[in-house]
Amino acid sequence: MFHASTYEGTREEREQAALSQLHALIEGESSTAANLANASALLNFYLQDINWVGFYLFDGTELVLGPFQGLPACIRIPLGKGVCGTSAARKETLRIEDVHAFPGHIACDAASNSEIVIPLVKDGQLLGVLDIDSPLKGRFSAEDQVFLERFTDRLTEALQSPLTLF
Repeated sequence: MFHASTYEGTREEREQAALSQLHALIEGESSTAANLANASALLNFYLQDINWVGFYLFDGTELVLGPFQGLPACIRIPLGKGVCGTSAARKETLRIEDVHAFPGHIACDAASNSEIVIPLVKDGQLLGVLDIDSPLKGRFSAEDQVFLERFTDRLTEALQSPLTLF
């Protein structure tokens, strides 16, 4: 069960608390929709200075909007397009300090200025991406990237490949 509390202590202690909460939320739950919804809500609660956090799921052709927290978003993103599509196509994390300088950036929310996208890959297969936007330029650090990659690794372990939502 999730308990709303302030994240205190060192960065490592705060991150470990968030990872422990993720584990508690997804343990024994097979619903992809439920796990992704709770993961996006947890990150929305945990992270500061963000305006959107959620998932785009790979349907075999393109990325399709999945569970998220924030304003309504773009529904479909082709592989190789924008930050999400490029991250998915490369199967690598992209940490963008200024999204307006990224070639082909897809502006779903004009308030977003920086972005981090982490691909969800299981057994070599792309499942989707975790996308997080911030109104602050340069919001995401290398330390954020390491934490979010650990977060998505734990989450991806609980997901079935190919994805089924329920």
